[in-house]
Amino acid sequence: MISMENMNAFTELICESSNIVFFGGAGVSTESGMKDYRSEDGLYNTVKQYGLSPESILSKSFFDSHPDVFYDFYYNYFLNTTAAPNRAHKALVELEKMGKLKAIVTQNIDGLHQLAGSKRVLELHGSVHRNYCRKCGKGFDAEYVRDYPGKVPLCD
Repeated sequence: MISMENMNAFTELICESSNIVFFGGAGVSTESGMKDYRSEDGLYNTVKQYGLSPESILSKSFFDSHPDVFYDFYYNYFLNTTAAPNRAHKALVELEKMGKLKAIVTQNIDGLHQLAGSKRVLELHGSVHRNYCRKCGKGFDAEYVRDYPGKVPLCD
């Protein structure tokens, strides 16, 4: 729990700042229904059915050798096209509109910062909203991939 004293100090710091960069991860989107990694219901505790760590499944080498398993995992744990931005996403938009927030650096792939209205978002791990055919490079949105649950999406 954050003390009122710490909250006041944080608020004062924000008010006095004009060059903020926000660095965030899974905790920002949990209120929107996205899974985090280490909580009781987090990814590390729910992927036991695969017998591998999330890092292994999400690696390029695993993707190249087992795209069917990768996409099953991706579909079940990352592809949430109904999540909506929460108060944290919206507060960051307001800081950006005020000219205080210069950029968001996120580990999240959910696109909720952009959906909330943030303009300067740097995604360290990509986005579920940008998917590409392994053969020709054609791009597909999250809804296209969602329509292929547990399967490797193919070009049309």
